[in-house]
Amino acid sequence: MKTVGFLKTLGSVVAMVAACSVYAQTNAPATDTASAAAAVKAGKAANHQLGRKVRAALTKTQGLDVSNISVRARGGAVTLTGSVPDEGQIEAAGTAAKGVAGVTSVSNKLTVVQQ
Repeated sequence: MKTVGFLKTLGSVVAMVAACSVYAQTNAPATDTASAAAAVKAGKAANHQLGRKVRAALTKTQGLDVSNISVRARGGAVTLTGSVPDEGQIEAAGTAAKGVAGVTSVSNKLTVVQQ
């Protein structure tokens, strides 16, 4: 009779260990989610920093009116939107943006609006 009681107790312990093991494995991806969130945050910070560098380069460009130019950076690709007073400034803005370190491509969507 003692053997049956011992086997029941042993079976309960094995079941508890298995349940704890399964629980630990199902919660394991939480660290992957945290690292993915950190990677997204780092990517956004890099995009923001690249956008600031491009804006600074545009501001330093002689003869370029940057008051109506918006810059968006995503993974090295930069998009320029807005308006400038003449056609020559569109080319100047694109050239300045391409010259910034980290820029892989420039989509120049600037338009000419007479002021």
